[in-house]
Amino acid sequence: MFKHHLIIAIRNIARHRSSFLINLLGLSTGLTCAMLIFLWVHDEMSMDKFHVNDHQLYQVMETSVENDKILVNPHTQGLLADAMAKDLPEVESAVCFVSLVNEGFEVTLKTQENKIIKSGGVFATEDFFKMFSYDLIQGQPLQVLQNKNAIVVSRSLATSLFGKDVNPVGKIIEWEAVGLKSSTQVSGVFDDVPAQSTQKFDFVLSRASLLELLPQFKEWYNEGTNTFIQLKAGTDVTAFNKKIKDFIRTHHKDNMFSLFVRPYSSTYLYGKYENGVQAGGRIGYVRLFSLIAFFILIIACINFMNLSTAKASRRQKEVGIKKAVGSSRGSLITQFLTEAVLVSLFSLFVACGIVYILLPQFNHLTGKSLHIDFELSSVLLMIGATIVTGLISGSYPALYLSGFNVVAIIKGKIKNSFGEIFARQGLVVFQFVVSLLLIIAVMVVYRQMKLIQTMNLGYDKANVVYFDKEGNINTNTSSFLTQLRNIPGVLKASTINGGIAQSTDPATTYGIDWPGKPANDVTNFSVRSVDLDLIETLGIQIKEGRSFSKEFGDEETKLIFNETAINAMALKDPIGKQVKMWGKDMTIVGITKDFNVKSIHEAIPPLVFKYSPKDGLVVMAKIAAGKEKETLAQMEALYKQVNPGYDFKYSFLDERYQTLYQAEKRVSALARYFAGLAIIISCLGLFGLAAFNAEVRAKEIGIRKVLGAGIANVVYLLSKDFMKLALIAVVIAFPFGWWAMNEWLSGFVTRVKMDPSVFIFAFVIISGITLLTVGFQGVKAAIVNPIRSLRTE
Repeated sequence: MFKHHLIIAIRNIARHRSSFLINLLGLSTGLTCAMLIFLWVHDEMSMDKFHVNDHQLYQVMETSVENDKILVNPHTQGLLADAMAKDLPEVESAVCFVSLVNEGFEVTLKTQENKIIKSGGVFATEDFFKMFSYDLIQGQPLQVLQNKNAIVVSRSLATSLFGKDVNPVGKIIEWEAVGLKSSTQVSGVFDDVPAQSTQKFDFVLSRASLLELLPQFKEWYNEGTNTFIQLKAGTDVTAFNKKIKDFIRTHHKDNMFSLFVRPYSSTYLYGKYENGVQAGGRIGYVRLFSLIAFFILIIACINFMNLSTAKASRRQKEVGIKKAVGSSRGSLITQFLTEAVLVSLFSLFVACGIVYILLPQFNHLTGKSLHIDFELSSVLLMIGATIVTGLISGSYPALYLSGFNVVAIIKGKIKNSFGEIFARQGLVVFQFVVSLLLIIAVMVVYRQMKLIQTMNLGYDKANVVYFDKEGNINTNTSSFLTQLRNIPGVLKASTINGGIAQSTDPATTYGIDWPGKPANDVTNFSVRSVDLDLIETLGIQIKEGRSFSKEFGDEETKLIFNETAINAMALKDPIGKQVKMWGKDMTIVGITKDFNVKSIHEAIPPLVFKYSPKDGLVVMAKIAAGKEKETLAQMEALYKQVNPGYDFKYSFLDERYQTLYQAEKRVSALARYFAGLAIIISCLGLFGLAAFNAEVRAKEIGIRKVLGAGIANVVYLLSKDFMKLALIAVVIAFPFGWWAMNEWLSGFVTRVKMDPSVFIFAFVIISGITLLTVGFQGVKAAIVNPIRSLRTE
């Protein structure tokens, strides 16, 4: 019986090639979208899950209350990991971890053969390679970081530094970063960090070496490291969180922080907190695109249903004859479902080919390294999903076609019931709703991205070049800056202890006191240690007072605050006021207008500029527009003259700013592409239903033409019902679209407004698509000779 159904299905596909090709196009496009999104979602859900002890790995987080708002911070005290491993029996091991990569700094590595390379690294305690599953090629997990001067390098870095055939273990490497410098010896080699790791690094240094260079990390009042722990199997995490809440106070009585742990592998997807409560993160995008994939596949299935029912009249006699000779309805349903599944399997084959072709571009768009996995489990999953898609696609046509009455077929009196009409129209409304929501989403995301590109940030990011202050520049910064400023095309130059337009602060402090400060005030200030001309280099505007200048002598006792900081301190007439910073008397000499230190996802923090050239880690230079090429060439020549053997690696500040919104830019691009595909697939559905209407109303159209109706009348006749369905979809889609996009925009402190033009544009687009698609079928029906339509009367 199955063989018979298969033969009939193949014959019908061959007989109705145009319908088959349209169905094939719709389903294969839907399956392509679903497969690409599935690969992306699967990769997102796999981040950090490769560690063997994943279910026991946790990150320790700190919470604090700042002006009645609960803040969550991943930075902890440098001594916390050791104390937790010693004092808490539930902790199997603990690691103190500092990532220079996450802080935006590269490290300069130099071999004894004078090979110099810049790379990203981390500091960690001895248990790092035991706790995390980064594969060691050479060395033992508990030994490679025992020596404070040890360094463990990746396979790729070892090859770059020493060559492919040289054993790197025992080799000496000098490193320099963030004003620190030391000599280390290679103790081990690990395989390159997997793409599914959120921690990206090419080498690991001993935490002991960091404590020797930065002794402040030995103090309980100082935060800045990450703490990761492995809990013993069976530990009650809820009870453990209650136990460690006030753990720091046992070591530092005046501490204001509380602790809790979160699963280590949840950080990537669930990294957002609002007022101390986990409030999503990238998981929102995972859910969004999973939903888009589901809807696109459903739209493709709807197309199949509409096209199948649109061509039903061609198969009425087939169904009638089969029923007359004894075929049961169940047998007919099986036949039609077999056809639908067969078309779906053909579509899967085509979709796999399209995915294979598009995957390199998709990887470039998403910044991933996805690939199609043809393992048995994956193949069975794809085939199973495709069969389900085929069954869903063919279910309504199968029930519809198999339900024809034999007598009605013979007499030619097949009529559409209200339920059938309602079902088809409901499917079209659903397609319209999805298309409208996607158009609204694309428009709002586009406008928000445009705002990000053009908004006034409070500083001038154009043509600002920055690079690390390293090598001989560290020992003679003043001379280097003088030479740099003398280069034609360099307008301003200075140094700063960290970046602008980055996700983390280089330094923060609660240690500022001022007249009238409330006893319970815990304002956390972002600190920028700068040299002369930094404020001018970035074009930050002074609201009151002055900037730092050598004309005023000792500037190391002077401070400049931003507007937000002054408002937080509630100071009146602040210029000239005395405050204390870290116990030292300081004078406020200036107030800057507020500017966006970080991304516009976050509010502008209270910020203080401190004159401290020795703490500068980054050189920033403003160069003249139109002279970038020659100016950068001269800057590189000066840099290499001062730092022989070093590569001049620089970045533009506006490019750095763009990286803050990389996720949004990718979401915007993905939304555009998938919205376009969803609309194209929806057009196929409209095409199918318009064809069905034209076929059902062929005699009516013929009569109207005989009575004098023109093409425009016929097009209007077929289009008006679809426009009514579009209006119904508007009523459903617009309120939901308004709510959904306002929820997304709430993640930005500065955001566009949801004005009516977005919805007007969406309606115009969907109306235009409807009129073009249905109008084509209307014109096609209108030009048919009416004699053909009336021949059977």
